[in-house]
Amino acid sequence: MADRMVFDDREQFLEALRRLLREGVPGERIRVITPFCVPEVEEILPGTRSRVRFFALIGAAGGTVTGLAFTILTALSWPLVIGGKPVVSLPPFIIIAFALTILFGALSTFAGFLLLSRLPSLRGIRSEEEYGNAFVILVEEGERR
Repeated sequence: MADRMVFDDREQFLEALRRLLREGVPGERIRVITPFCVPEVEEILPGTRSRVRFFALIGAAGGTVTGLAFTILTALSWPLVIGGKPVVSLPPFIIIAFALTILFGALSTFAGFLLLSRLPSLRGIRSEEEYGNAFVILVEEGERR
């Protein structure tokens, strides 16, 4: 079970958050619930880079490979030899590869977002408890640094 600290005042909330970090509680174990956006929290808590970018990279690379493979294999399966031009000519194939790069990258990024945010799940969207206009700090159990 997580330790819960509830505050009505924004400044008390921010001071308690700073105190927790000074005491050695890792920022990864702290969860903050606020009634509105508090930009100071972003400065106080260490941010982690999202892993969604890997989904985008893999999807885009897969789209490029798929686009090139699709066009090259189609040209090799049904060759149209016209005027001594090569059967596999990359400039027109780049257009299809680019379109599939964008398509696969966008779809895999969206799928990665849904997967990493555990959506669609109502438990992932709503908190178990409602705190109204209070500022809440939840600290998960574990070792201090």
